[in-house]
Amino acid sequence: MAPTELLRLASLSLLLALVVQPHEAYGSTRGSFLSNDGSAAVSGICATSVIIHGYKCQEHEVKTKDGYILSMQRIPERRFEGNGNAGTKKQPILIQHGVLVDGMTWLLNSPLQNLPMILADNGFDVWIANTRGTRFCRKHVSLDSAQPEFWNWSWDELVSFDLPAVFDFVFNQTQQKIHYIGHSLGTLIGLASFSEGHQADTLKSAAFLSPIAYLSHMNTALGMVAAKAFVGEITTWFGVAEFNPKGQKASAFLKRLCNYPGVDCYDLLTAITGKNCCLNFSTVDLFIKNEPQSTATKNMVHLAQTVRDGVIAKYNYGRPDYNRMHYGEAKPPVYNISAIPRNLPIFISYGGQDALSDVKDVLLLLDSLKFHDEDKLMVQFIKDYAHADFIMGTNAKDIVYNQVLRFFKNQQ
Repeated sequence: MAPTELLRLASLSLLLALVVQPHEAYGSTRGSFLSNDGSAAVSGICATSVIIHGYKCQEHEVKTKDGYILSMQRIPERRFEGNGNAGTKKQPILIQHGVLVDGMTWLLNSPLQNLPMILADNGFDVWIANTRGTRFCRKHVSLDSAQPEFWNWSWDELVSFDLPAVFDFVFNQTQQKIHYIGHSLGTLIGLASFSEGHQADTLKSAAFLSPIAYLSHMNTALGMVAAKAFVGEITTWFGVAEFNPKGQKASAFLKRLCNYPGVDCYDLLTAITGKNCCLNFSTVDLFIKNEPQSTATKNMVHLAQTVRDGVIAKYNYGRPDYNRMHYGEAKPPVYNISAIPRNLPIFISYGGQDALSDVKDVLLLLDSLKFHDEDKLMVQFIKDYAHADFIMGTNAKDIVYNQVLRFFKNQQ
């Protein structure tokens, strides 16, 4: 069977997993994980996906100012590194995943191909972040994940609480400014957070892979239909605070979307992300077994608003009086991306086949950075790459990660 057909089969398996087996908790060939209700006794990402490859790995918990307890993993040194370098200060790097996945998504390829281990083997102190609501981040100081209140957040809270919390934690542990890497939603919350100055004293540089900021040119039929449905069904969806892709309501939602004219769910991965050039079957299969993860329905609605409105703004509560209660004005405030410090070193890598991070939208982002110091902005365009290639591509090391390494080493 040809590789393309294998990937189509894997995508079909993903669709079946979402709409036919909504309650199945997938395990990994590298270990077992939490189900979305947090009920299973499991090992963490370190034990299942890092230590087994010969790397040291630490599990950490970080508390946000609004009470969420986040899981982080730290890979502090090279594989099989001896004690000769003990006590040597290494430059910390914080890696942030996208929506509906967790930090495991960075580790699906082999140690020679996945970004965290490549960074560790090149002498960096690697920290993997996980956002609230994902399988290892379902704890709160006073709320239970079964309560709707636990899910009352959007990516605004990731900007204001999650990212500052993990930055402060890493900085307090290392006493060094931090390189940041975001993919997909990890780029959006990074851009928004940096524009508001949240990490001004702890950020050293930033790399944005497949950036999503402006989303009005997103060209995936499934994504556009989903965005319109979320915005149009706020009242209905707010009856379910947790958006669990493996739950019954989300499965029924996906089935409806797949029946829309022009939406092809046979190759679901392509329908969502664009035509990825460089994935292999085993990695996609592992992805299917471990993702997707839960997020807040409010977060999905906020992303849909970003698609609809064509601006990077805070959550819109739908009524001027509600917005005034939260923001003191009738419309949600806009994140001013051009307010990111002009001397911040930034690396942006985007793909010509990406249906989520469309080229036209990336150009809008670059226009927002047009006054950035010219020698502080590095841009890479990869004609054949789509959204998932940046984290799971078999050739991502040669095409993307080596450029990221070069960029970071230039900031030393």
